[in-house]
Amino acid sequence: MKPLARYLPILEWGRAYDRRMAGADLLAAVIVTIMLIPQSLAYALLAGLPPEMGLYASILPLVAYAIFGTSRTLAVGPVAVVSLMTAAAIGTLGLDDPAQIALAAGALALMSGLILTAMGVLQLGALANFLSHPVIAGFITASGILIAASQIKHILGIEAHGHTLVMLVGSLWAHLGDINLPTVLLGISALAFLFWVRRGLKPLLRRLGLSPRAADIVTKAGPVLAVAATTLVTWTLSLQDAGVRIVGTVPTGLPPMGIPSLDPSLWGQLFLSALLISIIGFVESVSVAQTLAAKRRQRIRPDQELIGLGTANIAASVSGGFPVTGGFARSVVNFDAGAETPAAGAFTAIGILVAALALTPLLYYLPQATLAATIIVAVLGLVDLSILRRAWGYSRVDFAAVAGTIVLTLAFGVEVGVSAGVLLSIALHLYKTSRPHIAEEGLVPGTQHFRNIHRHDVETMPQIVTLRIDESLYFANARFLEDYILDRVTRDPALRHVVLHCAAVNEIDMSALETLEELNRRLRDMGLVLHLSEVKGPVMDRLKRTHFLDDLTGEVFLAQFDAWRTLKRSIAVAADHGDRAAE
Repeated sequence: MKPLARYLPILEWGRAYDRRMAGADLLAAVIVTIMLIPQSLAYALLAGLPPEMGLYASILPLVAYAIFGTSRTLAVGPVAVVSLMTAAAIGTLGLDDPAQIALAAGALALMSGLILTAMGVLQLGALANFLSHPVIAGFITASGILIAASQIKHILGIEAHGHTLVMLVGSLWAHLGDINLPTVLLGISALAFLFWVRRGLKPLLRRLGLSPRAADIVTKAGPVLAVAATTLVTWTLSLQDAGVRIVGTVPTGLPPMGIPSLDPSLWGQLFLSALLISIIGFVESVSVAQTLAAKRRQRIRPDQELIGLGTANIAASVSGGFPVTGGFARSVVNFDAGAETPAAGAFTAIGILVAALALTPLLYYLPQATLAATIIVAVLGLVDLSILRRAWGYSRVDFAAVAGTIVLTLAFGVEVGVSAGVLLSIALHLYKTSRPHIAEEGLVPGTQHFRNIHRHDVETMPQIVTLRIDESLYFANARFLEDYILDRVTRDPALRHVVLHCAAVNEIDMSALETLEELNRRLRDMGLVLHLSEVKGPVMDRLKRTHFLDDLTGEVFLAQFDAWRTLKRSIAVAADHGDRAAE
């Protein structure tokens, strides 16, 4: 059972499932369903797809994740950033037929699902670590700005196109003369109401005597209230005749089951986009899942999360949906509402299914401006420009990575932005580790501890230099170490011993080993002796399989203090012999 449970986490939590858990999951599902219905419609609009596809992407994927996912509270479905990336990917295909666009979206979901599942089976969850947090924060912030800018056209009731901020602003400016006043009034009213709901509705309800739980449920229903009110106004006043764009007919019924397009040329065009969506979706999802799990002292398994998200996307692809992942806002709502297990997601799927079967006729007069307002309010929470100030104050290198990701995403679009983010993350790692911190150490008087001579009042000897290397040694930083040591020893003719304090060195690769061998030879020719201290066991095991230790001019000391005491004694003995010889 255990090997099977590893890939089917439902077998673990399902055995302990009881009535209390079911009650908590049902309540959480009701709240999340209320929130998810308008969000699903809005994110389908953002992705450039028919609104019903947002509902379809919120049914079977939730069930698949409930079976294969490891987070107890993660809520899977359409999210803003992935929807924007979907729109950008499909936009490059130049398709006009809605049916072909829907097939392409399904193919994108299937490819993403297969990529994520394969990564999970191969246990590649650690690959997410190659995206640094500053770069991810910069990309999400820029994406939030792009998403909000892309929805302004629906608020104003005009045409505007573009996948970069410059293109969007230019297109909006060119069509300002076509602004539709009824649409603006609806859109601004919906925006104002939704912003007020976020900040003012819950305190008002509490003052009116509602319990915290009831006030929270009503607050989460804010977007539904906006949808209902603006739909009623549009229908009553026939605003569609005045130029207000409405959702129109939304098909009623079960999600259409079928295999998306398997056209090799289409897959070739979408592969890079699918890969980027998979990476960003997984990073966003696993970050949320880990944060929420920690609050309950639970654990998630990143590799199994890949499989959970992969199967959710495969489910989306065969049920008329588009790429999905774990959403931050709805997952927090799910958590706060008291969800106990992934069954809350399955119950939410039932709620969305009921909406798809019974409520879609009521959406005919829903203004697109209301959905745009829902998106804008949701994504502005993603925009965190303060990351620039924090990064600038902490690290100029991290600031450059954040600023570069933001600028590139806004200037060239999300695909270039996320690709640049991946490259910047790798480049940032290589840059930092290629110039490791090297501290020249001395003995703290009265102790056996060694500290940086530039930070502490320590004891040193002119014949000995101790250098602590605060990084593993590999091809990218080996030459830096060699240059640093040779520069240090050539400036001090009194030196006789060089000690490399290796307590922080976790690995030495072949390139670094060759550099150490060359360094040992060059120091020997200069009349200097090279020693190592506090070499870790796994590193020592590798060194023993080479000739380096046999050729080493000095010794390998168990502790830095042993090196100091031994070399100090040998220097004293040599000085004593010299004095006697002089006599």
